Amino acid sequence: MIEPIQKASEEFQKLSKNNFDATVRSYSELNKGFQAIAAKMTDYSKQAFEDATRAFEQLAGAKSLEHVFEIQSQYAKKAYDSWVAEASKLGEMYVAVARDAYKPVEKVVAKRTS
Repeated sequence: MIEPIQKASEEFQKLSKNNFDATVRSYSELNKGFQAIAAKMTDYSKQAFEDATRAFEQLAGAKSLEHVFEIQSQYAKKAYDSWVAEASKLGEMYVAVARDAYKPVEKVVAKRTS
């Protein structure tokens, strides 16, 4: 009579441990992914600031209104192109983070359903 209860208790403990381990691994993957995204955003922000500073310096030294428009146009195009590329990279990174964070949970679920 006690043996089935003890066996069920052991199975419950094993299941709880597996779920806890999967959750910890999942949060670890999320943490690593968000750190990588933050580093990427920091790098992009630094580069954008440097580009804006360089454009401002060029504008300050411009000799004609035509040159001002040319500098402004080049800066705007570069800033937009950089932003679009960065947004695409960040989108891919978010998808990868979600996929990597789900893998530990997916393995536990697969074990239970098979």
